Amino acid sequence: MNRVVFLFLLLLLTLFSQAQKAKSDYASLVQSAIFAQSKVMMHDVVNPPAASRYYAYGVLGAYAIVAQHNQSIVKPEAFIRDFKAITVNTNSNAYDYRIAALYCILETGRIMLPSGYMIEEDEADFIKKMQSQKVAQGILDSSVAVAKYVAMQVVAISKGDHYNKLSALVRYTPKKGDGYWYPTPPAYIEAVEPNWKTIRPLLIDSCNQFMPLPPVAFSKDSNSSFYKQALEVYDAVKHPKKDEVAIAAFWDCNPFAVETAGHMSIGFKKISPGGHWMSIGTIAAQNAKLDFDHTIVVETYLASTLMDAFISCWDEKYRSNRIRPETYINHYIDARWQPLLQTPPFPEYTSGHSVISTAAALVLTYLFGDNFHFTDNSEALFELPDRSFTSFNQAAAEAAISRMYGGIHYRDAVENGQAEGRKIGEYVVAKLAKAGVKPIKEELTKVIH
Repeated sequence: MNRVVFLFLLLLLTLFSQAQKAKSDYASLVQSAIFAQSKVMMHDVVNPPAASRYYAYGVLGAYAIVAQHNQSIVKPEAFIRDFKAITVNTNSNAYDYRIAALYCILETGRIMLPSGYMIEEDEADFIKKMQSQKVAQGILDSSVAVAKYVAMQVVAISKGDHYNKLSALVRYTPKKGDGYWYPTPPAYIEAVEPNWKTIRPLLIDSCNQFMPLPPVAFSKDSNSSFYKQALEVYDAVKHPKKDEVAIAAFWDCNPFAVETAGHMSIGFKKISPGGHWMSIGTIAAQNAKLDFDHTIVVETYLASTLMDAFISCWDEKYRSNRIRPETYINHYIDARWQPLLQTPPFPEYTSGHSVISTAAALVLTYLFGDNFHFTDNSEALFELPDRSFTSFNQAAAEAAISRMYGGIHYRDAVENGQAEGRKIGEYVVAKLAKAGVKPIKEELTKVIH
């Protein structure tokens, strides 16, 4: 009798393990679906704020599908501003909501991204994978139909955020004056998204809701605070520490860096800062062994936060319009000095990495807890060694200071950018909590009991 009981328990354990494995497989596919978008963005050289927008809308439809299936998950209209509820087929027997959600991420990217046609191959590979797992063709067809229907609704929602009006706005001309930003070598690329503040946010109320403190006043005086800030950047690059160089390289996240050799210029493409944090989100979800539903939840809250943080940061960049360290140092300190990283083609203040990383870290900390250890392998594709962290806030702080180590930001842009990002993150966390979003552990406990 004891042997029969033992074998029965062993069978149950095996079945449970297989069920968990299947659940885990779907959850791991979230990373693949999001990376399919990242690959196209790298191909198209999508700039950082625009990339954050694509990520946000890319997972929004998937979230709506999951929320329709799982009643414990807060509906998107509860926390996204002016959100028109997405209609999802409620006949759960007719389709697999996980397949529909994953395909919706791919389909939204296919429609919205400039070279979205490239995702058609990822869609085909995904369908083949589902067929190899013996998913009934009827279920597969219905799931794809739901995904396409939801993706079209997401695209319709995205068209109301003013993105399509950017090209019709007055072309940007750099301001005249010693203290203002001007295109930098080697490519002298024109200003990126000078009108991004006109994009409608998803979570915050307006682009200028969290204006940072004014930057340190420009000055050529060698005794001034501004000169001393520039000298700090100069010294950081002139006498770098080994770990600081590694940190700067790891968090570079430059969508298009140009290197010159004689008369030849070579471009190198990487994921954007937002893409790096979307990767961190999936790494955290995998480490916490989250199910499919909560992996989508994490990526949606994260992507929405990143999008709004970029809107806030870009509003300040083109208000203060501050000169980059490279330009200032070459004019007033050392004409031959070059930053460790390529200077980005937009004004200096505040640091985008500081703003978006701090905001993202606060949201992830709310979801996973403060002492969350993880190893970030997001840059392995670019042959950079992994870095390990004991918390999201630690990773965000490193991302922020990396910009000074790299020679492209002054200290006040880093520190005031962190303060700006902290206010955004705190606002988002409060808004999610008010809408009924609980920390992940509490959510999972509620589902189990």
